[in-house]
Amino acid sequence: MNTGSDETGEAVVAADETKGEPALGSRAPEFIKARRMLHLSWQVGVFVVGLAVVVAGVIMLPLPGPGWLVIFAGMAIWATEFVWAQLVLRWTKRKVTEATQRALDPKVRRRNIILTTIGLVIVGVLAGIYLYRFGFAMPWKIKE
Repeated sequence: MNTGSDETGEAVVAADETKGEPALGSRAPEFIKARRMLHLSWQVGVFVVGLAVVVAGVIMLPLPGPGWLVIFAGMAIWATEFVWAQLVLRWTKRKVTEATQRALDPKVRRRNIILTTIGLVIVGVLAGIYLYRFGFAMPWKIKE
């Protein structure tokens, strides 16, 4: 089967362009890519900065702060230089887009609204029973 070209890379480039996604690989300036040691030190610097941001995000998960947002920011820093991080970010974006589309589906939204309403009614009934039985007294003002 002849596709009309002896070039092997055309199909891959065309597939990347149709999706609207940038090509994979380093986004370092050309003068840095041209010098091997400079490019290696650039990659080490990007890795260290990205690692610091990801570690800060992991620390923020149990502590106050936007942990997941900071972790994804660190992944974005890594994605400027490393193909594996670019692939992880593409996969994450695709999954988030799919989840968003599922969440915006009218049937799913209706189900979520109904379940939330039922849950709020149950919590309200339980709070009413508790207040009827024990009254409204702050724990620090309870007389023993």
